Amino acid sequence: MTLWKAIVMGIVQGLTEFLPVSSSAHLAILKNILNIDLGSGILFDIILHLGTLTAICIAYWQDISKMVQEGIGILVDCVKNIQIFLNKEEGKAPRYIKIVNSTYRKFVMLVLVSIIPTGVIGFATKELVEAADQLLIIPGICLLITSALLSLSERVPEGNKLPKKISYTNGFLIGIVQGIATLPGISRSGSTITACMVSGFDKRFAVKFSFIMSIPAILGAAILEIKDAFGEQIVAKEWIYYLVGAVVAGVVGYACIRTMLVLIKNKGFYIFSAYCFIVGSVTVGAFFIL
Repeated sequence: MTLWKAIVMGIVQGLTEFLPVSSSAHLAILKNILNIDLGSGILFDIILHLGTLTAICIAYWQDISKMVQEGIGILVDCVKNIQIFLNKEEGKAPRYIKIVNSTYRKFVMLVLVSIIPTGVIGFATKELVEAADQLLIIPGICLLITSALLSLSERVPEGNKLPKKISYTNGFLIGIVQGIATLPGISRSGSTITACMVSGFDKRFAVKFSFIMSIPAILGAAILEIKDAFGEQIVAKEWIYYLVGAVVAGVVGYACIRTMLVLIKNKGFYIFSAYCFIVGSVTVGAFFIL
């Protein structure tokens, strides 16, 4: 690992994690067409993702801190309800505590519901995704799909749903979309934001939900990869490069989050739709030519 590579990877991670252009597709294209492998060690990939997770936490600090508090409150109330059930008096109806009694508690539950299909699909298709990364035509076709999804997001009527009006079915379906987005070329942010818009979400909440629901998904993937990183030999100088890459990813990622909020407000996804269509078309063509 060199310093320039750490910086480049940090920029790529920060840009493509949040902008709807698919990082996995670009890495696959670089490897298959240009014979440039920007791949790195598993540990470095994990650290880069921690950098972008930090960007999400900073951008949505107030929401996340409130969700953590309410998540703890949900657990406490669940325990209390169990105690009420165990200690109920015969012939007397127990009075249980209402668990989901606020907007943030509903937000927490929606995220929890969404990560179930994401985790199942991600685990079940891990080998398929790795194989698809080696076939140039797959990222190309998936980029064309991303282009169509981004175009769709600009055409759907503007919604106004906030957590209280959003069903758990909506959360589950969006979790399925996030699971499918592990395919190289399907933008995670682009596909989940589009799914939110189609479901009638308020625009700003659609972006917020998309990014916050990615936190457990990215953390879960990182935890699964940690065991494979134990065998890597890292010298002291490389640790500095890793941290530089993470900081770069975090700074670029934070800027992209703010950019996404402006883009969705001003219907600015068409430029990314056009970009994905062009790159996807070129990639599909290159598959048949090369």
